[in-house]
Amino acid sequence: MGEHVLDLDAIESSLRTVQRNFSEINRVINTPRDTLDDQVITNMMAGYRYVDALAAGGVDLFAIGASRHFLELNALVLCGTDPLERIREDAHLKATAQRFYEEDRGTISDLAAWYALHRDETAWTRAAGVYVRLLSEPQLFIEGNHRTGALIMSCILVRDGHPPFVLSIDNAQGYFDPSTLITKTKKTPIGMLFRIPKLKKEFGAFLRENADDRYLLHRAVTPAA
Repeated sequence: MGEHVLDLDAIESSLRTVQRNFSEINRVINTPRDTLDDQVITNMMAGYRYVDALAAGGVDLFAIGASRHFLELNALVLCGTDPLERIREDAHLKATAQRFYEEDRGTISDLAAWYALHRDETAWTRAAGVYVRLLSEPQLFIEGNHRTGALIMSCILVRDGHPPFVLSIDNAQGYFDPSTLITKTKKTPIGMLFRIPKLKKEFGAFLRENADDRYLLHRAVTPAA
């Protein structure tokens, strides 16, 4: 789909550094996390390669007919590119697709409608808003919402010419602690009116402050509307 946009080697290097230092990270975050094992990193890199291909091809995740890319990103973080693993997880992937399209108050239709109303906001706040809505209850996917959310945020940011979001030892606490708060937030009327907009604003500022150009080879050119 064209030349590379992301520096995939730099992204993997950052994830490997987090992996080596995860015990120290777990000591400072509010809710300890499972260690990043090699399979998680392998699957995340498959996801970033997909983000790279989407960016190089100028794909808009929120264009009509593009929702399949959300499901593919989730499948990649859970199963990677191994076709046998996809077969083993077929029932789970089908259940995820059903939830994705049919879950009350948490479907891709709801997310796309919100995004359409906020297209004039900065990429940082749009990416944060999508992440908060994806991760708050009910979540968009059955499993892998944090990791898939990081990739979806990256798609939005890179399409607008910004670096992808990549976990690092410097931003780990700033990413994990708010993410825990978001998962405890429900899409109730009060949550949607007060708590979710506040989380979006704070997380958008975090994304902007932690943007790192080392993850870009060059900036994607967004096609004119």
